[in-house]
Amino acid sequence: MKLNILFPVLNEHKRLERGIRMTALYLELLAKKEGSILYGEDYRLTIVDNGSDDDTPEIGAMLSREYEAVEYVRIEERGVGIAFRTGVERNEAEIVGYMDIDLSTDLRYLAKTLRIFEKYPEIGYVNGTRFHRKSVVTGRKWYRKVTSAGLLFLLKLVFGMKVTDAICGFTFMRKDVASDLVGRCGGEQGWFYMIELLLRAEKAGVRIADLPVRWREDYDTTVKIPRTIRNYLINIAKLKAEFIREGLL
Repeated sequence: MKLNILFPVLNEHKRLERGIRMTALYLELLAKKEGSILYGEDYRLTIVDNGSDDDTPEIGAMLSREYEAVEYVRIEERGVGIAFRTGVERNEAEIVGYMDIDLSTDLRYLAKTLRIFEKYPEIGYVNGTRFHRKSVVTGRKWYRKVTSAGLLFLLKLVFGMKVTDAICGFTFMRKDVASDLVGRCGGEQGWFYMIELLLRAEKAGVRIADLPVRWREDYDTTVKIPRTIRNYLINIAKLKAEFIREGLL
């Protein structure tokens, strides 16, 4: 089973090398241990640099030279959405997905994800979740918990979302599912694109596995709560209007 992991990065010179090396090492060990779900170097790590102005490009290029399985792609537009779309359009693997370069989600869940796709051919989408009762989350700041929980509440209220998390930073799909969903989504370039992708998957009847994960936030981050809430409300209102026009709500 071929796997392509997309790593959208923007000025990630502090975490890029470590993230790629740890992921490559894990997949090499997994291929030796469980050849049934990953053969040899049947994986690709695609670094999608969306507009970095630090030394991320140099690090990405260095890693692509060192590892045959690593590809560095540079685009000038910023945003997780445009980075993910670019990665899916270039993808040739059976399974394609997106992970945060800080590896907040334990790498062991890559094996769990591949086993799900192998065992359940009807599953088209694996969604990592921090809010499942079996999930384990550490290091999460209280204000991040509040804003994430608030977003989840709004998505369930407005769209009837069934899965238990929307932006865990660990999402994988079969190739045909990913291509179809990218074709259905609008032109949002930022993080909300991944939420639209998930909601459209539900509306299209894609079978989604809600995967509880072990998740750790291991670096400081600041959130301006009023601005974050305002962005949530604006994006939700825009997507609701689109769904109504399309007869999805």
